[in-house]
Amino acid sequence: MKTTAFNTDLDRLAERRVSARMGWYTHATVYAMVISGLALLGWWQGRFWPIAPALPWAGAWGWRCMGWRCSSGAAARGCGPTWCSASASGSKSACEQLECLIMNTPSRRLFRRLLAGIFSAVSGVIAGTASAQVGMQQMQVGAMTVTLVYPTTSVASTQALGPFSIDVALGAPALEKRQRLIVMSHGSGGSPLADHALAAAFARAGFVVAQPLHEGNNFRDQRLAGPETFIKRPGEVTQIIDALANDPRWSSRLALDKVGVHGMSAGGVTGLSLAGAQWRRIDLVRHCKAHEQADAGFCFAGANDAAARAGRQAAFDSADKTPEADLPAELTAWHGGRSPGSQQADPRPDARIAAVSLAVPVAAIFNAERLARIRIPVGVVGAQRDEVLVPRFHSARVLALCEACTLLADLPGAGHFDVLWPWPESVAREVAEEQVRGGLPVPGFDASLREAAQAKMVAFHRQHLLPIP
Repeated sequence: MKTTAFNTDLDRLAERRVSARMGWYTHATVYAMVISGLALLGWWQGRFWPIAPALPWAGAWGWRCMGWRCSSGAAARGCGPTWCSASASGSKSACEQLECLIMNTPSRRLFRRLLAGIFSAVSGVIAGTASAQVGMQQMQVGAMTVTLVYPTTSVASTQALGPFSIDVALGAPALEKRQRLIVMSHGSGGSPLADHALAAAFARAGFVVAQPLHEGNNFRDQRLAGPETFIKRPGEVTQIIDALANDPRWSSRLALDKVGVHGMSAGGVTGLSLAGAQWRRIDLVRHCKAHEQADAGFCFAGANDAAARAGRQAAFDSADKTPEADLPAELTAWHGGRSPGSQQADPRPDARIAAVSLAVPVAAIFNAERLARIRIPVGVVGAQRDEVLVPRFHSARVLALCEACTLLADLPGAGHFDVLWPWPESVAREVAEEQVRGGLPVPGFDASLREAAQAKMVAFHRQHLLPIP
C-alpha cells in the first residue's frame, strides 16, 4: 500500500490521541490513589487536612478534562501540529486554540510545568494553613488551672502572654471529632507556656493537650515543691481526665480509653508513677546521701543558701543513720504505681494511661525493681550536658532498668532547660538563679535538635495512641 502524507499525518495523530488518552487515565489513576492515601492517613491521624491538596488537584484534573474535550473536537477534524502552524490563530475558536497549545510539544511541556508549579504552590499553602492552626483555652479543675491546646480551623495569631510569645487562636472552637488526649506535666516551678512548642506540635498532629498548673509547685506557688508534689501530681492527672470525660464540651471530642502523658523534669515523676513505677522518700534520702555532690542539682534543689543546704544535709544524715524499721511511715511509704501485692497485676494507678514520654526526668528516687515493672511504652529524651538532673542518675537510669522504656533522643550539647521552648532570656535568667548549678541554656546548642526530638515524641504518641476505633 502506498504511503501518503495524509496517511502519515493520520498515523501520527492516532498515536498522539492514544498517548494523550493513556496519559489522562494515568493521571486520573494516580490522582485517585494519592488522594485516597492522604485521606486514609488523615483518618488514621485524626486530622482534617487531606481535603486541602484534593481541591487544587481536582482543579487541575478539570482543566485537563476541558483540554481533552476541546482537543477531541479538533482532532475529529484532522487537526494536528501542521494545521496549528498553518492556520491563523485568529480564525480558531477558543477550543481550537487550546488544542494547539496542548498538541504542540514544546508548549505542552511548558504548560504542564506551569500548571504543576501553580497547583503545587496552592496545594502547599492551603494544606500548610489547614494543618498549622492551634487553639488554646483554659478550664478550672479543682484548684488547678488547666490550659488546653488543640487543633482548630480558626486562624492563629501571635499572642504576647507575659514574657512569652506564641502563635495560637485563643478561645477558638475545637474540631467536632474524637481525638486522643495527652496530659503534659511541667517541671518544678514551671508553667504550660514554657513547653508550648511541644504542646503545639502534639496539637498539629491531631491531639488535644491538657497542661495543668500543678497545685503548690508552679511559677506562682512553690509551697509543695519536692516530695509533696511528687505524691500529688499523678492524682491530679487522673482528676483532669475525669473532668474532661464529664465536661459536655469535651466528652464527645475525646477518646479516653487510651491517654498519653508527657513529663518534663519533675513531671517525669508524674509520668513514671502513672506508668506504674514506685518510689519512697527513704530512697531519695539514700540516693542523696551517696551522691550529694555529684547530683547536687537535684539533692539540694531549692536550698540556695548555706543555712538551707546545711539543714537539708542534716535531715539526710539523720534518716540515713536510722534503721528502716524505726523510720516514720512517711519515709517508707510507697508512692506512684500499684504495689505488687495488690489485687491487680497491672502496676498503673490509672489503666487509661497507654503511653508516656519523658524529657530530662527526675528518676533517681524510683526503686529499681519497681521501675522494672513498667509494661506500657515509655519514650525518653535526655540532655547530655544536664547538670540539674545528671543523666546517669536519672534519664539513663530509667533506660537501664526499664525494658519497656526506649531512648527517643539524647541531645548533644543540651542543658536541662534546653528541651523547653519558648524560653525567653528573662525567664532563663530568673530560673537559673534558683538552681544549684546548670540552670542557664548551653551556648551553641543546636535548636534543630530540640525540634527533631519533639517530632520523635509526637511520632511516639501517634504510634501508641492511634488509631481511634
